[in-house]
Amino acid sequence: ETFSAGRQLGEKAFPGQVITLTGDLGVGKTVFTQGLAKGLGIEEPVNSPTFTIVQVYDEGRLPLYHFDVYRIGDIEEMDEVGFE
Repeated sequence: ETFSAGRQLGEKAFPGQVITLTGDLGVGKTVFTQGLAKGLGIEEPVNSPTFTIVQVYDEGRLPLYHFDVYRIGDIEEMDEVGFE
């Protein structure tokens, strides 16, 4: 159901849209994102970017920038990883 909800949202996503997910470890954020990617037409594997902060998937109808900000301590660090 989590994957399907993400896929449905991905199918309806529009340019410039920002989607944020919050939740504890293991609640399904990555599964949701995998479904979102599928809905965008992204076929490559989507994994949690925990150790890289951001993963970029640009093969679908819209690009997906998958951030994991769990380890970000302050807003200035977001500039360092290319959030803008």
